Amino acid sequence: MVNKNQDIRILLAEDDFLVGKEIERTLKLKGYDVVGLATTGTQAIEKVKTLKPDLVLMDIKMPEMDGLEATENIQKLCPTPVVILTAHETPDFLEKASRVGAGAYLVKPPRPEELERGICIAMARHQDLINLRELLQTLEEKNKALEKALKEIKTLQGIIPICAKCKKIRDDKGYWHQVDQYIAEHTEAQFSHGMCRKCSDDLYGGQDWYEEAVQNGEIPSS
Repeated sequence: MVNKNQDIRILLAEDDFLVGKEIERTLKLKGYDVVGLATTGTQAIEKVKTLKPDLVLMDIKMPEMDGLEATENIQKLCPTPVVILTAHETPDFLEKASRVGAGAYLVKPPRPEELERGICIAMARHQDLINLRELLQTLEEKNKALEKALKEIKTLQGIIPICAKCKKIRDDKGYWHQVDQYIAEHTEAQFSHGMCRKCSDDLYGGQDWYEEAVQNGEIPSS
């Protein structure tokens, strides 16, 4: 039977040698792949950048940089699910852990079933966050497209300066354009060029082939 945990790569950040070894042993018994060990917060950040684990188990109290600060830096530099390991759980701690981006927390020493559950929760929350960010990005792009469309509609709804002689249209920057060019640039409309009856009469009237086409109804009357 394939262990579903074997593809999950974990970085363990714990400065207590014995505690770290015990947690590492538990992780391996559960089938997780422990890809690295860190004993300081700074080291944890560097190993996340180089090893790119699927999840970090982060002790709260470590030299150089504590687990909360390290977690915050990891989320900024290389967003990764983090499970915080702590000896005490207080409302203040929980609020800080959530604020810096921890997906779950466990009280040391964690029992095997708690460890597995905490890892699952942190990874699920991290994926939910990724999905939310992608959704927000999509909505932002659609909002920009809508704003652009509304701006174009507003442009066409306003008073459009048009030359009384050549019928060119002046844009909001002061440049003059042919009518079809102006509309093409400000709407999604496309043009198919033809010729009205008056212009075709002026251009081809009197020619035998044209008069014959008129008699046969091949030239529209309007």
